[in-house]
Amino acid sequence: MTLPGDRHYTVELHASAERVPQIRRILAAHLRYWDLELHIPPVCRGVAELLTNVHRHIGPDAPCVVELRWTGRHLTASVADQGPRLPKLLSAADGGLSRVAALSDSWGTCGTPDGKVIWFTRRVEAARKSPLTSRTPLRSVPDAKGQPAVPPPVPAEPLVEPVREAVTETAAEAAPAASVAVASEGALV
Repeated sequence: MTLPGDRHYTVELHASAERVPQIRRILAAHLRYWDLELHIPPVCRGVAELLTNVHRHIGPDAPCVVELRWTGRHLTASVADQGPRLPKLLSAADGGLSRVAALSDSWGTCGTPDGKVIWFTRRVEAARKSPLTSRTPLRSVPDAKGQPAVPPPVPAEPLVEPVREAVTETAAEAAPAASVAVASEGALV
């Protein structure tokens, strides 16, 4: 069953020694495209091990199919070949399947009408991408220039009253000065 979010890649090839590095690069490109960079080394090593086993046990240039599927939670890699004999994991120190078991969360084999399929899975979550939004930087150190200082507001006084006070004071001061001027003039005449 293929779900809408599934990612799937299949390639048919002959399991020659020259093809193993090429398939590793192709699988790595697909995993990068699916944002699964962290899983490139283990998945590529596991598939390379399975292809090498096909080359070793079935024969050079044996036809096989490599499949890679990611459902959003699990990444499954499989290699199908035309060999009738199912492989067995004899010990943890063995090569082949013990390496695949060490690189994966689960693995298995199953017979098909044409041969067999060997598969392994890894639990994988999609890389979470945060949306690119502009954010105001946090200020931990004040700017060297700083912001211009704004003086505190001065309460405004009505303009009429200070003028009246000034006029009143001036008139009071002017009256004695005027009488002094008149007295001075009278003395001169």
